[in-house]
Amino acid sequence: MKKFITFTLFVGITVGLGWLVWFRPVKAEEEEKKPEAVVSVRVAKVARTNLHAYVTGYGVVEPEPKASARLGVPIPGVITAVHGIEGQSFEAGTLLFEVDSRAAELAVQFAQKTLDRQRKLAETDGTSQKALQEAEQQWASARAQLALLQIRSPIAGTMIKLNVKRGEAADLTTILAEIVDLQRLVASVTIVGDDLHLLKLGQPTDLARTDSTNQLSTSLTYVSGQIDAKTGSGLVRASIPSGSGWHPGQFVKARVLWEEKTNRLAVPLASVAKDTTGMWYVALVDGEKAVLKPVQIGIREGDWVEIEGDGIEADKSVVTEGAYGLIMAQQFATRIRVVNE
Repeated sequence: MKKFITFTLFVGITVGLGWLVWFRPVKAEEEEKKPEAVVSVRVAKVARTNLHAYVTGYGVVEPEPKASARLGVPIPGVITAVHGIEGQSFEAGTLLFEVDSRAAELAVQFAQKTLDRQRKLAETDGTSQKALQEAEQQWASARAQLALLQIRSPIAGTMIKLNVKRGEAADLTTILAEIVDLQRLVASVTIVGDDLHLLKLGQPTDLARTDSTNQLSTSLTYVSGQIDAKTGSGLVRASIPSGSGWHPGQFVKARVLWEEKTNRLAVPLASVAKDTTGMWYVALVDGEKAVLKPVQIGIREGDWVEIEGDGIEADKSVVTEGAYGLIMAQQFATRIRVVNE
């Protein structure tokens, strides 16, 4: 019996040892701890600077509202004389066109004779005072009609367009010529309605022709109080300095300064981004890590934007290239490697 028990124990121990050797789960070697990912980024310094906010619009060079005139005839007729050419400048009152006046001259001669006869009769009480006054009125009216056939420039300016020649007929719809005072020009600019309320008279304005890089510094002289219902925009005007060499019809770009902030913190636009919740962030460099900081943004100028937020100070570094990915992935503290320093 003892031999049987001893044998049984021996077999059990042997089987157990075999199981431990051949069938027990092999404990996997502990994996090596993975190193923390390092992101390559570029950085820039938080700057303290002055920032300017602009409203931009496009338009065309035009005369001031009272600095141009279109000449026409008050009475249909044939043009008998043209005194001027395109590009020529005139003083106000200069005779530019004459219309066939033969009928009007005859009317003046007839009225003059009638008036002379009434005056002689008046010396001998041979006419009434009323008849004399009527003759005087007819004579004045005939002379006024004759004067209308001489078309004079109502303003000092330059003839920029001549539409008729001597011998051509003109009616009440005919535009004989256009006169513009080239020393009184403005840029008429269209501004989006949402921006129109930001603008006021006298605000500094930079003008640049679309065919040139040269700029003129001027100011707003007119701001419309109404927004066009069809276009959703409004009109502003900026004066063009005399002697600038600009001409009506040229297209311009206008940039109006409506706000200036001094001594503000600013960062490159590439360093700020909005996450999916609408919150703005920057990735502030803290040692070897980039730490996300919520910020409020202000005005933008060029490639810079104003920011405010806890821990944001001048000369601290923020991530520029790579910031968007960190912010969108909400990696609040990420090891970085700066590649531009």
